[in-house]
Amino acid sequence: MEKQINTPVEIIDFLPEYQPAMKALNIEWLEKYFEVEPIDEKVLSNPQQYIIDQGGKIFFAKIQEDIVGTVSLIKKSEHSYELSKMAVTDKVQSKGVGKILMKHCIEEAKKLGAKEVFLLSNTRLSKAINLYKKSGFVEEHFDGSDYKRADIYMKLKL
Repeated sequence: MEKQINTPVEIIDFLPEYQPAMKALNIEWLEKYFEVEPIDEKVLSNPQQYIIDQGGKIFFAKIQEDIVGTVSLIKKSEHSYELSKMAVTDKVQSKGVGKILMKHCIEEAKKLGAKEVFLLSNTRLSKAINLYKKSGFVEEHFDGSDYKRADIYMKLKL
């Protein structure tokens, strides 16, 4: 059972000064489980250009002064967004931070007029897959992706 964090978690929008935290959080889990691919390096080094300027959103989970998690909504079409670059630092994993980020992301996708949110992941990440399923994502046919590590495609209809 997940132990909730006893300090308030604040969800904040992207600011350029948080880009290094976004990159560090994602590199942390990528290096732990897989490898940092060229597409990761490109997007994480310039999220303003590849996410924000394309109509997407980036959110951060903040506990006191520490950025402990991040997630992005990448606009793919007028009504479709990709949930991407989700990461929660090891020190607060399994304490509900991912769930808070996910809930916020889904609400924001609805405000943006999204009819669906999809994601690509890897079945080795069982905690993440479980969170996605609990949030309403359903596994669908997987046609491959730009990410070597991706082996599952999931979609949430809004």
